[in-house]
Amino acid sequence: MALPPTSDTIAAIATAPGVGAVGVVRVSGPEAYAVADAVFRPARGTRPSEAPAGRVLFGRVAKDGEVVDEALLLTFRAPASYTGQDVVEIQTHGGPAVLRRVLELCLEAGARAAGPGEFTLRAYLNGRLDLAQAEAVLDIVNASTEAARRNAAVGLTGALSRRVDEVQTDVTAAYAELQAGLDYPEEGVPPARVEEPLRRALARIDELLATAEAGRLTREGARLALLGRPNAGKSSLLNALLGYQRSLVSDVPGTTRDYLEAPLTLGGVPVTLVDTAGIRAAADALEASGVELAKQVAERADLRLLVVDRSRPLDDEDRALLTSFAPAPPGPGGRARAVVVGSKSDLPAAWTPEELGLREGVPCVTVSSVTGEGLEALRATLADQLVGDAAGAELWVGNERHVEALRRARASVAAALEHGEELAALDLQDALAALAAITGREGVVEETLASIFSRFCVGK
Repeated sequence: MALPPTSDTIAAIATAPGVGAVGVVRVSGPEAYAVADAVFRPARGTRPSEAPAGRVLFGRVAKDGEVVDEALLLTFRAPASYTGQDVVEIQTHGGPAVLRRVLELCLEAGARAAGPGEFTLRAYLNGRLDLAQAEAVLDIVNASTEAARRNAAVGLTGALSRRVDEVQTDVTAAYAELQAGLDYPEEGVPPARVEEPLRRALARIDELLATAEAGRLTREGARLALLGRPNAGKSSLLNALLGYQRSLVSDVPGTTRDYLEAPLTLGGVPVTLVDTAGIRAAADALEASGVELAKQVAERADLRLLVVDRSRPLDDEDRALLTSFAPAPPGPGGRARAVVVGSKSDLPAAWTPEELGLREGVPCVTVSSVTGEGLEALRATLADQLVGDAAGAELWVGNERHVEALRRARASVAAALEHGEELAALDLQDALAALAAITGREGVVEETLASIFSRFCVGK
């Protein structure tokens, strides 16, 4: 996949499709002002090419007597623009027909239609953004929750790049020590002191990787499966969490045969709640299919919400449910993939949480969907299971490419601590290449750039 040319002039509609109060056509490149002169008629006679940077001109978009719309034209001069090139932005009313016509005139005047991400690609290639910041632009455009927006905004400031630079500084220092001994053995260079900077680099990488799961869920969303026996209160709980009736509730057991989905936000993570069929020995083939589907949903879920009716005594089916779907958390400090809910807490309790015999780290919350008691505690528990200790971190690393690069760098740094000097130097070269791939300051191949920017929308 080849990169598009970057020395010509491009144009695109930079606002979202549909009808709006204001629309923007953006033009960038060496002929941006020539294009603007051809399509924009200022009200006071100052042509766009004669206007200094930072001016807003009022006039009309017109050509050969055709008036398209009244407009504002914003002027930016290289290198102090988003792309690092000359840029003009034409603001008109936001009707689709108006914007299409303005873009057509820009193309007739010599601009080329921009592809996905071309403006931000030019910003990266011209040093206005590093690669991590450029990818944060896409994240902030796609953010669907406040937490996702906040995290993308932090990335846009260069916070991730600064953290990676700190790791790179330590690795570079250790690599220089090793190379000095290898290149000048006859000069009496003292033994390389690499353990301290490399241990520090590992700790910093681990801090970033500890936020990877929370970052992924914030970007991609989480699936939360509601599981339990028939009439345990799953559908009532889903409605209570949502704050409106999404699922029909019936006293007749086994009436839910399929699964039902609904969106919710917990701890800044966009969540899809999935209400499933009650899990029990099925009465017929159709119910058996629903039970099997519920188990499949549970396997794919990021988090399982096991609903157990607290108003009736525990039996073997309840215990089988907990044994099957509430595994112990993975490793030290890991988060459980399950939360147990004791439903119907407004009724007399038939068991206590201690009687459930849950594995350590699997929380239990008692809730009443009728009175709302315990709902806030449940929301907090679910958010904690999804986000965990990452909640207090400045930055969550959720970009899959960044996470993979950090893992490669960590593996190489750890290997360097185990190997002799010659192999350790090669390990650290690999670590530095992995870190550079995050910021794009060196060693990023053209195919990688093309793949990244192809995911952007046109006009950005």
